Amino acid sequence: MTFPDRDGDPHRFGTEAFYAALGRAFVAMCAVVPVLFAIEGLDVWLHAGFDEAAGIIPHHIYGLDGVFFGPFLHHGFDHLYSNSVPLILLGTFVLAAGTRRFLWSTLFIMIVSGLGAWFTGSPNSIVVGASGVIFGYLGLLFTRGIVERSWWNLGVVLLVGLLYGWQLFGILPSDPQISWQGHLFGLLGGVVAAILFRRRRRDRDNSYPASDSTLTLP
Repeated sequence: MTFPDRDGDPHRFGTEAFYAALGRAFVAMCAVVPVLFAIEGLDVWLHAGFDEAAGIIPHHIYGLDGVFFGPFLHHGFDHLYSNSVPLILLGTFVLAAGTRRFLWSTLFIMIVSGLGAWFTGSPNSIVVGASGVIFGYLGLLFTRGIVERSWWNLGVVLLVGLLYGWQLFGILPSDPQISWQGHLFGLLGGVVAAILFRRRRRDRDNSYPASDSTLTLP
């Protein structure tokens, strides 16, 4: 009689493969943040005006390319510092579930968040920052926890909620300096991305082929 060895499943909480995938994802996300700091440093040092040139400018065609470039830009280092830790934390768990799903989900969130800010934001504003993506990751992990019955995803969302719960009010209109539209649509984009790019049941059922590692009993 054979039983599949699930220690090699990176999606199963507590397995060696899970922690290995988590470690690789953490290193990758930690490498992303210095790139964002380098971009901001160049902007400040060269007085390049990256925000005005590549940020989202609502209702203006020439500000539409900011949907793709805006998340990599920030309004000063304080803005970037506030986004760095939640980006690393949430991004790590999203990336640990698979690179392809991470890339497609991130792109989808960027588009939904960016277009939402472009259509509904003030035409006199410039929207930059990774916070729309961060809220998207939050919505993605929460919804993935329900859709895929992954309780550790829900645990991550609960942890982030306890650490940064006050920032969740960023999806409501309050501070005119904050693009609540980008946050709200990012959150909604993450919810939809979790459904679109979910692990299919047949993929979960076929994750443990008997030809891999098995335990044989007499």
